[in-house]
Amino acid sequence: MKIGVLPYAELEVPMLTPYVTVDADVLDANLRSMAERAAARGLALRPHAKTHKSPEIARRQLALGATGLTVATVSEAEVFRDAGDVFIAYPIWPSPEQTARLRALTGQVNLRVGVDSAESAEALGRAVPGLEVLVEVDSGHHRSGVAPEAAGAVAVAADKAGLTVRGVFTFPGHAYGPGRQSLAVADESAALSEAAAALTAHGLDASVRSGGSTPTAGLAGGTLTEMRPGVYVFGDAQQVELGTCGWDQVALTVTATVVSRSGQRFIVDAGSKVLGADQQAWATGGGRLLDCPEARITALSEHHATVVLPDGHDVPSLGERLRVVPNHVCATVNLADELIVVTGGEVVDRWPVTARGANT
Repeated sequence: MKIGVLPYAELEVPMLTPYVTVDADVLDANLRSMAERAAARGLALRPHAKTHKSPEIARRQLALGATGLTVATVSEAEVFRDAGDVFIAYPIWPSPEQTARLRALTGQVNLRVGVDSAESAEALGRAVPGLEVLVEVDSGHHRSGVAPEAAGAVAVAADKAGLTVRGVFTFPGHAYGPGRQSLAVADESAALSEAAAALTAHGLDASVRSGGSTPTAGLAGGTLTEMRPGVYVFGDAQQVELGTCGWDQVALTVTATVVSRSGQRFIVDAGSKVLGADQQAWATGGGRLLDCPEARITALSEHHATVVLPDGHDVPSLGERLRVVPNHVCATVNLADELIVVTGGEVVDRWPVTARGANT
């Protein structure tokens, strides 16, 4: 079996590899599918922009009915303030520098942030009175967030500090593993239900119950009112291996050149500084080849990927360009300056990764 040649290999694209390519036809299909899924379940869709970091993609999401955007940092909120409604899904500590930025944002966008302690709630209340907050709950991922039964106390502290409590949120990140999705959804639903009840018992607003992720989007429902998937826009090798999407739903690839070959092994010029280094213990390698999923990336160095083909597959020629699917697309996008946009097999645009490096 011979690996397919890039359909746009002869078109006007960057002469130097590696570069990041987005198939806009696949992207738009992914955006429509998630918007329809959320609408069918009666859920607000607030996609996580940390995946794409692109105002162009954000505009497409909002045009399809997204109620706003989720971001990971204050600087991402600044980039996406034109969305009109932004949730920073993170327990912010309001340093003097962050306070000034948060105050500026409240005059530009409907801003909501996460809080998971009485101390940070009190500090936020002093820094930005009236700021809208959601109490973060740990539903099993064991990162930030309080135990569900403690959400009421945090919400009370936030209310007393002059913040506006709107509900609770969580991230079911423990869904990132084979066969874990159903358990993560059940944990999420139980945690948000208990946390919301704790807020209601204190007479506080629990109307927003926000959660979800790309691996759990197909099962979302229950107590949720809002879902926040991110990776669905592009897909990646992790999502394919989790069964979240198929290869035909992968919209982003890294175009790389074969620079060395030996037997059934060859080397392409895209390493961890382009693909990212994320590799879960259950992953089959450091990424995959879109046109030959049977191949395995067995090693990543900074500027090279080692690919091994099964017996019977023709090894690509030196100089041939291939499409590499990264394991974790969020990391790949954050390493790129621009996205080369393809539609109908033709290069049609270049989108800057505007929020690249917006980590503060």
